[in-house]
Amino acid sequence: MRLKLGRPDIGRYRDRFDVPEADPDTALSVTWLGVSTLLVDDGTSSLLTDGFFSRPPMRDVGLRRLAPSASRIDYCLNRANINRLAAVLPVHTHYDHAMDSALVAARTGARLIGGESAANIARGYRLSDDQIVVAESGEELALGPFAVTLIESHHCPPDRFPGTITEPVVPPVKASAFRCGEAWSTLIHHAPSDRRLLIQGSAGFLPGALDGRRADIVYLGVGQLGVQPRTYIEQYWEQTVRAVGAHRVVLIHWDDFFRPLTEPLIALPYAGDDLNVTMRVLSGLAERDGVALHLPTVWQREDPWA
Repeated sequence: MRLKLGRPDIGRYRDRFDVPEADPDTALSVTWLGVSTLLVDDGTSSLLTDGFFSRPPMRDVGLRRLAPSASRIDYCLNRANINRLAAVLPVHTHYDHAMDSALVAARTGARLIGGESAANIARGYRLSDDQIVVAESGEELALGPFAVTLIESHHCPPDRFPGTITEPVVPPVKASAFRCGEAWSTLIHHAPSDRRLLIQGSAGFLPGALDGRRADIVYLGVGQLGVQPRTYIEQYWEQTVRAVGAHRVVLIHWDDFFRPLTEPLIALPYAGDDLNVTMRVLSGLAERDGVALHLPTVWQREDPWA
């Protein structure tokens, strides 16, 4: 925790909110729903990472036991027009990613796919066994028109709640019950359009893990990236964006997740991150490599391949 007060002004980067809007008949769209929650949809089948919609205020996270907010979840599912999902894919199992995942899976009939930690969140919610899938790193999972591969990764340092979840999590529980668990790089291939994307939900990496993999687009998590040394930021870019040969990067996990999605999104405070540093360093790397760099517009169906 740093002593610098205030937060970056997201308005400085208004020109970066320019991911092309999806046409009604686009082959594949991506909708950002805050933090690392992304809806990947081809009009007939869809996937969702995380599904974190409750977004409890900081005082609750610090002082109270947490449970999913059914009303907030239902509002967000309705607003995003999410009725059925093939899968919910937590990028790791901290509360700001996986707390709502099981309830979202229950609401949508989705399978919850992750490691044993994600499975224990699902078991705590009493999801049926056929809705729980424990994945292995590198295993390709066929989900309708999608092929999904979870690759072992790391959480961005520091990890405040490290370790795995070894018992079912039955809410309400303290935030610390949602240990990081298995962190993933999520690779998605949409076979009908041959579009490929990488979702790197946390700003961590495992050196060499993505070597030989390919993605046109990277949704790049940047939470806590702005307080890392420049060398770390450069290595992160190298091990994700350059590793998969992406030509466009969309930054996620920059928003203050202690505020609900019904309020305008603002950047995380300087006490925990510095988006200005992130934007400065990544803008330079993107320009060097000829990669387009964007910020997503919440709730908007976007076509980053356009």
